[in-house]
Amino acid sequence: MTANRTVDVEARDLTKIFAARHGTARVTALDNVNLSIRPGEFVSIVGTSGCGKTTFLRILAGLETEFGGNVTLDGLRIGGPGPDKGVVFQDHRLLPWLTVEENIGFGLLDLPKAEQQERIRKYLRLVGLHGFERAWPAQLSGGMAQRAAIARALVNKPRILLLDEPLGALDALTRIYMQRELEKIWIEEKITMVMVTHDVEEALYLSDTVVLMSARPGRIKKIVPVHLARPRDRENPVFQNLKKELLAEFELQTKTQFSYEI
Repeated sequence: MTANRTVDVEARDLTKIFAARHGTARVTALDNVNLSIRPGEFVSIVGTSGCGKTTFLRILAGLETEFGGNVTLDGLRIGGPGPDKGVVFQDHRLLPWLTVEENIGFGLLDLPKAEQQERIRKYLRLVGLHGFERAWPAQLSGGMAQRAAIARALVNKPRILLLDEPLGALDALTRIYMQRELEKIWIEEKITMVMVTHDVEEALYLSDTVVLMSARPGRIKKIVPVHLARPRDRENPVFQNLKKELLAEFELQTKTQFSYEI
């Protein structure tokens, strides 16, 4: 990244249409989406189910390559997956026949062994799994498995980390703990993060910017900067007002979407 670059990720006039299949109509998932993300920024994308937020994340990850408009990372058009983009899914997707350290280092096989081990140790410590190197995925709690998945995504030193509901499968207490851990990782790594979530409070707790998407076809309805000191107090009146504002938008969208579907 050049020293004076002020935009890390940029979407311009992004449109994604899924073709008709088996007699179904075409679906416009994203319509004229424009968004700029600064280097090192934590951005959360929220919206009702079916609003296109996961499709947007998949385009950023290079997993969807047919779309209208343009999407760039560090000034270059995103045309496919690569080590410059780390991805964490709701399901940890660890390979059950590999240990924690083998899962984390799976993408490092082309590096010298010493460098592989150095990186694996670094990210085991970063996510708090030092001592669990030889554990199998089945021996981990949900939160531990997701931390291993985050380490695996970071070990290649990507330019951007993309998270698709990464904490959605966790119980409430573990989820709050993992939100704090994710914030610590973001602060230490100084990496651009883009997260999809249905949890408005989670988005406000973690993000510099919250992007609210409208119901299908997915458009950006509102961009909400979160100017609150970290670590954030969820009971802060400003935090609570932002939460009420976003939840009101959610409720309105849900009612509108439901009335159309009826």
